[in-house]
Amino acid sequence: MKRMTRGPSWLLVVVLAAVMALVGGVLVSNFMGGEKKIDRHVERLYGLDDPRFIQELGVLLGPTFLQGNRVQALLNGDEIFPPMLKAIREAKTSITFETYIYWSGDIGREFAQALSERARQGVKVHVLLDWVGSGKMDDGLIDAMTAAGVKVRKFHPPHWSHLGRLNNRTHRKLLIVDGTVGFTGGVGVAPQWTGKAEDPDHWRDTHFEVHGPVVAQMQAVFMDNWIKVTGDLLHGPDFFPSLTEIGPSRAQMFSSSPSGGSESMQLMYLMALTAASRTIDLSAAYFVPDELTTGVLVAAMKRGVKLRIIVPGKHIDSDTVRSASRATWGPLLAAGAVIAEYEPTMYHCKVLIVDGLLVSVGSTNFDNRSFRLNDEATLNVMDEAFASLQTVTFEADLARSRRVTLEEWQARPLYEKWTDALASLIDTQL
Repeated sequence: MKRMTRGPSWLLVVVLAAVMALVGGVLVSNFMGGEKKIDRHVERLYGLDDPRFIQELGVLLGPTFLQGNRVQALLNGDEIFPPMLKAIREAKTSITFETYIYWSGDIGREFAQALSERARQGVKVHVLLDWVGSGKMDDGLIDAMTAAGVKVRKFHPPHWSHLGRLNNRTHRKLLIVDGTVGFTGGVGVAPQWTGKAEDPDHWRDTHFEVHGPVVAQMQAVFMDNWIKVTGDLLHGPDFFPSLTEIGPSRAQMFSSSPSGGSESMQLMYLMALTAASRTIDLSAAYFVPDELTTGVLVAAMKRGVKLRIIVPGKHIDSDTVRSASRATWGPLLAAGAVIAEYEPTMYHCKVLIVDGLLVSVGSTNFDNRSFRLNDEATLNVMDEAFASLQTVTFEADLARSRRVTLEEWQARPLYEKWTDALASLIDTQL
């Protein structure tokens, strides 16, 4: 009888078991957050116009609101990209640029060329790209920028030593030039954002140009992730010059990150929604509210607040998100919400207007990925005149949207209900 030996097959089993254990650990660390979720009712203590609202929002969750800012809305690529590129081309000391989407195409080359030209002239140019979001970017653009002196880094590229953070992406969209002008909103650097939302190949989006003291807070948010990725601290007057009051708006640059309090962004929104007294208008590219958020919205309507929500229609880059979103609409429609699907093209806006006073704009979507998994940045602006202008834009978008009734939602085909239910099973990752 031959003696039994442990050969290569035994070793293979051990290796496979180790790999499976590693993969399992990665999945758990990526898809099950370590922090406790907010799961209780947020008590309404005051209205949005009560000074205690902005005081507590600044003290409890984020930086203080600063006086003296000017914020201008830019609609669609034809209005968004020219002022961004102009600011880059006129930069004198520094450019810091963080974005999720940066793909190949004419607009990507134009940004790369503008950034490279300034770097060659001695401007300090730092670019932070999300590893996932820049997956469709031509490596030649990065090589050209690097050769010109641009410091380009990727956020969370995969590495065996930190696989647990693969599901954490920087979704922030920030451009700060000379520390004096900032841009934020929903736009990415890709062909879909060019044009004027004239057809399904050109998306509807809004970005914002910012001047005033709050730009320093925008710069600080960029620095937060730059330090995480590189360990380098960028400071001094090239990045943080003295800023004077220049406009009528109080503003706060709010940010969140799983490594620095993943619940803060959702809490900020919940506090605003709970404080609402009259109206909530929400432009939401990805709207997948959890039960707590849905409950807060329903409670607002029960006390007389009018809720209007615009979401993408058939033109959307994720059918799964649309299905998961639709699965949540029942209680909102039953309570009287207006939910309308934007018809002309993909609707990528992320704007919240509360009581014609508070406007929240930036990268944050109304879903779990933005609230718990991604690094996000949102600009809060307290200004009735500014809010009035954004309401005009909202109503123009609403006029190009198709309202969904409760009866229509209830009568949707069985296969659609099944699809919505299945998609909702993974809503924590959307």
